[in-house]
Amino acid sequence: MKILVLAWEFPPRIVGGISRHVAELYPEVVRLGHEVHLLTVEFGHAPRYEVVDGIRVHRVSVGESHDFFHWVANMNDSMGKHAGKLLQEDGPFHLIHAHDWLVADAAIALKHLFKIPLIATIHATEFGRHNGLHTETHRYINSKEAALVTEAWRVIVCTQYMRQEMGWAFHCPADKVDVIYNGICQEKKQPRREFDFWRFRRRFAADQEKIVYYVGRLTYEKGIDILLSAAPKVIWEMGGRAKFIIIGGGNADVLKRQAWHLGIWHKCYFTGFMSDEELNQFRCIADCAVFPSRYEPFGIVALENFSARIPVVVSDTGGLPEVVHHTKTGIVTQTGNPDSLAWGILEVLKNPDYAQWLIDNAYEDLDRRFNWATLAQQTETVYNRVVQERTEVDW
Repeated sequence: MKILVLAWEFPPRIVGGISRHVAELYPEVVRLGHEVHLLTVEFGHAPRYEVVDGIRVHRVSVGESHDFFHWVANMNDSMGKHAGKLLQEDGPFHLIHAHDWLVADAAIALKHLFKIPLIATIHATEFGRHNGLHTETHRYINSKEAALVTEAWRVIVCTQYMRQEMGWAFHCPADKVDVIYNGICQEKKQPRREFDFWRFRRRFAADQEKIVYYVGRLTYEKGIDILLSAAPKVIWEMGGRAKFIIIGGGNADVLKRQAWHLGIWHKCYFTGFMSDEELNQFRCIADCAVFPSRYEPFGIVALENFSARIPVVVSDTGGLPEVVHHTKTGIVTQTGNPDSLAWGILEVLKNPDYAQWLIDNAYEDLDRRFNWATLAQQTETVYNRVVQERTEVDW
């Protein structure tokens, strides 16, 4: 089977979770015997064409633009032209698979021009990110997402929660949607231990302090302000022996002011961006990972901490309770409730044997539910269904 994949990010271009998703899923799809051509955006010195883990990667040029939506339009134009030539010269292709709204225009046009079934993976929605549509920008992105969902033969999402969201946001029938979890390549996430543990740790905290950390974008939907509001109680209950490390890029000024007003500035460290190599080392020194999101379709950061053997505390929003099983593979707390979040963190910090039990269960769960080879087989089942249904209809 020949599959054309459209994704606006792919390593070394990493903007969000789509990049890692496509980079880790499609090598397994290739191993199942399929030919995968991936169209993405040029980046730095990465080759315009190369084969990466069996994926035939085509990087298209997109002109500079100060307006993001104008840039997206240019990207779709470039992808459409390149893909059109590829489909004509190297066809026939059986499927087009589009990842999120940013590539929707090109994917939909190619579908109709070449009469190839379109599959869409929706990683998140504008409706969900903002708990409704409140601005013209929200409504514009929502319209692009809705068009992609409508035009797709089938829709893939990462959790049962997201299947429900397809109904709320787009009135998409549930029987059009397939749930396939995100996965993780465990060998890529194993922390590197060949470094000076204590010297590295002392960059972030005193020897007696437990390290509680968050990693991700510094945005409202991620709930870092809720974590800071929970911190005073944790610090008090731990007799001052706790340090909160916030890792990630973005505008941290509001969060820093909050930490100052709460009187916990000396117990917080905003690191800014951290490289993957350094983050792998950091995970060796952390005592608790916290993800207090207001909206989270899946939460692949939870899997990364399962793999790194760090106990995880999350909110009960979106798909997180499907990924983290409460009191079995982690602690699930009430969304937006600092007291609940503090309780969950203290459960981990004060009960090391219990925390280790959660870690062991979570690590076992990785291979059971989040193995890319298994998830690729589930994806292949969707592909086979669509290809078979295509043979049964006139277009």
